[in-house]
Amino acid sequence: MTSPETDIAMLSATVAAVVVTAIATRISYYLARSNRRKGDTQESPTFSFALRWDKLREARRHVGRYLLRSNLPGQSAPQLWQFYLQLGQVEEAFRNLKGDLGLRPIFHQNMERIEAHIFIAFLAYCLHVTLGHRLHDLGLGLTPRSVLEKLGAMQMLDVHLPTTDGRELILTRYTQPEPDQRLILEQLKLRLLAQPPPKIISTQANRN
Repeated sequence: MTSPETDIAMLSATVAAVVVTAIATRISYYLARSNRRKGDTQESPTFSFALRWDKLREARRHVGRYLLRSNLPGQSAPQLWQFYLQLGQVEEAFRNLKGDLGLRPIFHQNMERIEAHIFIAFLAYCLHVTLGHRLHDLGLGLTPRSVLEKLGAMQMLDVHLPTTDGRELILTRYTQPEPDQRLILEQLKLRLLAQPPPKIISTQANRN
């Protein structure tokens, strides 16, 4: 009784043989037609092939496998594989910092401000990773980037309304979420805060 891997390899080899046979037949046809056009009365050349099953089996045994070389002989194979997967996670972290989170460019001249900029970007990355884990656990099939893009359409704005006594009423309001945005907020169990209370300022203070 053969293993499933062997059956798949044999099936693939059979399909390859059928394809090669079809190609060989087509090549022979074109060779024969070319000779007829030239007026050659000799027997038309043929094209033949032979499939090396031993070589095919040997090649199939290495399909889909990785060979990792490490300087950590004391670690187990599963642990080394996890280290290798972390490489992709580190590269993705740099892409997120430079792309979604806008770490660069840095226009600060003071070292303390540069460090504060990087620290805020790191905190944002921590939130970015946390959001990714929550989306994965919920099985929504969304990425942090797509969620941020959808929720980024919500805006916070100030509505200025003049009063009859010369003052100004300021209403700070955020736009109401669309149905798809509301669905994301519900799935993530996030609740929007209440709209901020209005503020009344004098026109002179607003000008200053």
